[in-house]
Amino acid sequence: MYLLWPLLFLYVSAQRRTLFDARQKQPTQEGNVRLVGDLDSSGRVEVYHDRQWGSVCDDGWDLAEAQVVCRQMGFPGAISAIPGGTYGEGSGQIWLDEMKCKGSESSLSDCSFNGWGVTDCTHKEDAGVVCEAGKNITSNSQVSVDYSLGLSDDLGLLFDSGDDCDFSINVRDLSEEAELTFCVHRLILMIYPELNLTNKSKNLSLNVSQTCHPHVSAFLRYLYTRQIEVSITSAQCLHLLAFIFGVKNLMEDVGRVFTLLISQDNTFQTQVSMYEYAVHTGDFVLQENVLQYLSWNGEFLISSPVWSSISFHMMDALLQRSDLIVMNEALLLKALEKWIQDKGDEINSEQQVSLLNHIRFALFPVDELYEIQFSSNAVQQNHEKLFLTGLLKGFQFNALGFSKIRNKMDKVSNEYLPRIYTGDEWSVFINVTSFKHPNRGQSNRMQSFSTPAHTTALYRKKKVQWRAQVFLTAQECSNSGISCRSFPVARFLADGYQDRYASSIRFSNRLILSCKNENNVFHVQDFKNHKAVIPTNSSMVLPNPCPDDYSFRFVVRPEFI
Repeated sequence: MYLLWPLLFLYVSAQRRTLFDARQKQPTQEGNVRLVGDLDSSGRVEVYHDRQWGSVCDDGWDLAEAQVVCRQMGFPGAISAIPGGTYGEGSGQIWLDEMKCKGSESSLSDCSFNGWGVTDCTHKEDAGVVCEAGKNITSNSQVSVDYSLGLSDDLGLLFDSGDDCDFSINVRDLSEEAELTFCVHRLILMIYPELNLTNKSKNLSLNVSQTCHPHVSAFLRYLYTRQIEVSITSAQCLHLLAFIFGVKNLMEDVGRVFTLLISQDNTFQTQVSMYEYAVHTGDFVLQENVLQYLSWNGEFLISSPVWSSISFHMMDALLQRSDLIVMNEALLLKALEKWIQDKGDEINSEQQVSLLNHIRFALFPVDELYEIQFSSNAVQQNHEKLFLTGLLKGFQFNALGFSKIRNKMDKVSNEYLPRIYTGDEWSVFINVTSFKHPNRGQSNRMQSFSTPAHTTALYRKKKVQWRAQVFLTAQECSNSGISCRSFPVARFLADGYQDRYASSIRFSNRLILSCKNENNVFHVQDFKNHKAVIPTNSSMVLPNPCPDDYSFRFVVRPEFI
């Protein structure tokens, strides 16, 4: 491809002129939303379409629609959906009516509605929202990708000017509500053989999602300059366009950038969307990175609005994982039952059975296992035999020695392997005030607590004493009689369990790292020889979003040998 650069140099030299003031201000993009009111986080909702702003009728306006608007604007979520007229009456068009959102859409115009401008409302019914006034999680999070060469700036100015372009790219969104046309230069596109351009080709047509539209221009400019800013909101679109054009370097870089930014969206909407896209394109590394993050944040994913929108194949992948962090298996079953009920006819009986078979009944606390018989719901009634089989396995596991069960199995199944259960009896929190002042609050960095020796009824009354500690300096380690090569380091000791249980039980404990003032989990570490060295950003799959202020959760995970 670089054989064409001498030709580009001659071309640009012939066309070079003073274009530094020719950069145009980016116009408001199709589908954007804004709030009209006294505060940034509340007001009348207006949406941009056909080059003008218009309001939204409150028919069908509920919290799901408000959630979409608030997250589209970068707020953590919505507090309430406000009925018409509260924030004053708009003027001009009423663009949207009879909104029907699931709550997980990336933009308001992705929801179901009557059609642009199709309404029987007046401006007295203009809808509003009150958003959570948290920090914008996406607007400033971006990473530069730069393969620029000597001519890159000049070529960028050439793209901005549109001078002497001889090829057009027509970009239409999948809803067929908007179309953009870009005038480009055939010589630039000839570098990309994936497009299969011929000398007779005059234009190229692309269909992209409505949320992808705003990023097409930046991508086309990258073809000229080899420079682009990638954010969590643009990553999927840029990866898709790079896939279409065959720009493999950009595909790889965008995948890495998304991994760096994966913890930025606490709504999980972006991660779920990117996983579906990774499945579509066969990017297995990206699939695993997203699934791992969502598994680590399973407790929060279950309670988020996005949970009900997860696809069958994503739910199937999540439920098979042992690194899924939940309070206990009973809570996971309740969440799955709710998901099945919310999906309705979208999920057939065979698919429901496939998912329910991933529930690890053997790991239920025995009292909650017993209560299942008396809390029958539609899902349990439809799959009564499956639940009875699960209950039988659970009671057997609680009543019999594992060696007897193991003798009847060809191989040990995951149904007897614990996930990462964070219920109070299995975990303890330690908040580190600050790594910058390691001598402060040393006493708060040690906790003692007890757990059952195992989840089964056979061992629940047999207690194991644990001591969890976090060391920030070599002196602290030395005072405790251990050697620390790096800091911080966590130690998780059991007092005297080895003699009593070592022949039948092992403890595969985990250390969960999360931001102190936020819920998201960014790393899970196992213990070796009772110690867990806290990794640096360079050694973690995901970066540490709060390097000087985070919390440790020590989790006990007993397994039968």
